[in-house]
Amino acid sequence: MTGRSFAVCVYCGSIEGLPDSYLELASEVGRQIAARGWNLVSGGGRAAMMGRVGSAARAGGARTTGVIPQALVDREWADHDSDELLIVETMRERKALMEAHADAFLALPGGVGTCEELFEVWTAGYIGLHSKPVVLLDPDGHYTGLLDWVREIGERGFVRPEAIERLVVATDVAEALDACLPSADVSQVAV
Repeated sequence: MTGRSFAVCVYCGSIEGLPDSYLELASEVGRQIAARGWNLVSGGGRAAMMGRVGSAARAGGARTTGVIPQALVDREWADHDSDELLIVETMRERKALMEAHADAFLALPGGVGTCEELFEVWTAGYIGLHSKPVVLLDPDGHYTGLLDWVREIGERGFVRPEAIERLVVATDVAEALDACLPSADVSQVAV
């Protein structure tokens, strides 16, 4: 973190029509990121939860960096209000830039794209490609089935206990953001 504010990368749902409770959760995450004096890194979209977390973070004074592929800009999905909007060609470039700009990763409820991003940074951390915290915010059991499956395949020997322990699961926003700090004791709140 040389010379810049702490930045958390938030992964979340970006499909229109999500229940209001998820949109409010995203707004609360953005507000609390700003209240801590942190910055936000996101996928650069303006829709649904992704748009809400960015808007709330900016409203609270946080700097927002969005990273989005040109194909999604062409579909008019970009959050042009981002303080910095980085346009890339591929999803792989997108994820690499998001990871490079972040000091921690926080996944909110989402779909397959959110899961894919979560699993990639979780795996990269476990195998030593980064030492940044990886946190899952799951206030209503959205990820219960997924976490049960991960534990089950762990019992079968496909996932080491240390990998499972690398993911911190939180049920409220403050707890999740606290776990994003590199000095957080994650042994208390792991999967």
